[in-house]
Amino acid sequence: MSQNVPKPAFLGVEASLTGRRWVGLSPDQDRMAEAMSQQTNLPRPICQTLSRLGVQVGDAERYLAPTLKELLPDPSVLKDMDKAAERILKAAQASEKIAIFADYDVDGATSAALLINWLRDMGRPATLYIPDRIDEGYGPNEPAMQALAAEHDLIICVDCGTLSHDALAAGSSADIIVLDHHLGGETLPPAHAVVNPNRQDENGDLAHLCAAGVVFLTLIALNRLLKQQGAQAPDLIALLDLVALGTVADVAPLIGVNRALVVQGLKIMGQRNRIGISTLADVARMDTAPTSYHLGFLLGPRINAGGRVGTPNLGARLLSTNDKSEAEALAERLDALNTERREIEEQVRIAALAQAEERGFDAPLVWAAGQGWHPGVVGIVASRLKEATNRPAVVIGVEDGIGKGSARSVAGIDLGAQIQRLAMEGHLIKGGGHKMAAGLTVDETKLETAMQRLSELMDKQGAGALGPRDLKLDGLMMAGAANVPLVEQLEKAGPFGAGAAAPRFAFPDQQVGFTKEVGQGHLKLSFSDGMGAKIDAISFGAAENGLLQALTQHKGQRFHLAGRVEINTWQGRQSVQLRLEDAAPAAG
Repeated sequence: MSQNVPKPAFLGVEASLTGRRWVGLSPDQDRMAEAMSQQTNLPRPICQTLSRLGVQVGDAERYLAPTLKELLPDPSVLKDMDKAAERILKAAQASEKIAIFADYDVDGATSAALLINWLRDMGRPATLYIPDRIDEGYGPNEPAMQALAAEHDLIICVDCGTLSHDALAAGSSADIIVLDHHLGGETLPPAHAVVNPNRQDENGDLAHLCAAGVVFLTLIALNRLLKQQGAQAPDLIALLDLVALGTVADVAPLIGVNRALVVQGLKIMGQRNRIGISTLADVARMDTAPTSYHLGFLLGPRINAGGRVGTPNLGARLLSTNDKSEAEALAERLDALNTERREIEEQVRIAALAQAEERGFDAPLVWAAGQGWHPGVVGIVASRLKEATNRPAVVIGVEDGIGKGSARSVAGIDLGAQIQRLAMEGHLIKGGGHKMAAGLTVDETKLETAMQRLSELMDKQGAGALGPRDLKLDGLMMAGAANVPLVEQLEKAGPFGAGAAAPRFAFPDQQVGFTKEVGQGHLKLSFSDGMGAKIDAISFGAAENGLLQALTQHKGQRFHLAGRVEINTWQGRQSVQLRLEDAAPAAG
């Protein structure tokens, strides 16, 4: 078969009810899964998922039980790491005044909390400074750095600072250390040390780390220095819940050491020893053991809410407090702010979607801009546009002639480097980020020109030729085989997220039984294969994508159903549930 000829659609589904083509494993992946199943006796669905994730037959058992001992790199492989660790330890032991300047998102909050906890264990308090998103914008600014430098001996910038040359120069009366992961420029800012796996002179082996991961490696380097001195070192294993939260919420690829950090961090989080996280989990009504889903969709948005529409330091304070009353007050406040954020987001989403649709969803870049759009929600709305169109997306809020926006990309399209390029070309006031996400500031008079230029750059990477997103499936699953032990085994192939998509399976030729609309446009249903096995399913957003109408008015039509299998716990009983993502009429 010619390489240019696409392989047949999975189950023959060329256009599902949501307009997607179903795609299964490649022939090579199928053969690998078959060989793995024969050699390991693991269930075929597990082997299909591992094969798709690129796991070799001999590595299957080890992959299902990742360990930090095996996957943690030597921190010293990162440039400036030893220099940074030595300076931080000197400050801690000499009772110097230390400030932490952190970004206002979850990665920044967890990074700050990691340092605050470590320094507290060393008997050293630290000043926390998180800029206001609206008044100060992203990253270090000259007035803040100047003020901090006047009162402190050492400033540690986390999840920011790599491109902040002028701001760091303004704080030069103090030593400055940058612990970051955002794409670096050709020159480094004036700092004592810049630890960043995405520096231009790094080899990229650890480019998948988020800032919390970089900070954790820094703490390992610090503990190593303490042990060399014969001194007692703080417990780092207890901090892994923070690393896991930052990694998942920042959508860092769940590969390599990130995977082990999240797996072990979820175990630590399950012990409920960190009062800030356990209190927030209770407020968010998390009643099961934490998973990467909970981190990304329940805890992360609430911690982010302070930086988006409220006071920016609330999240970091919650994650670093040991006071139960303070934790309860902060968690309640963040939950209320998250509700407010959702309402603002929905208003902007509707307006942005209409504007982008008018420009055309088939362009290489989908973008929208509006007067007064809240800068705290433009990133989320950009993600919504990206998901709806399978195109890189930019959403910008304009105030007083200045546009502040966020951009989100799709797999295979490097957005951060091109936005950085636009800034160098003078189209933007500033801009930067990483492959999948970036931020930008633009003069309103240059907005159209800048977006046209960015669209050209996106087109050169092939964004304009992208069709509707394919639905990628790992294989078939029979209703009778979908039991709780199988789903538990599948979860061991996780955690799933960016860079390691969750397994999706198709249940072929199913009879739809009970159906009911729940909430605002969601669908609950049950289905069976006609041979006794029955499974419940939930489909979120079913009214928007057409599944609600098609499946509630099926008139006896049988369907192929596709999605993620998960465990549903109700009144102490566990059962398998399908998180339904798509459906297609079964032939005949």
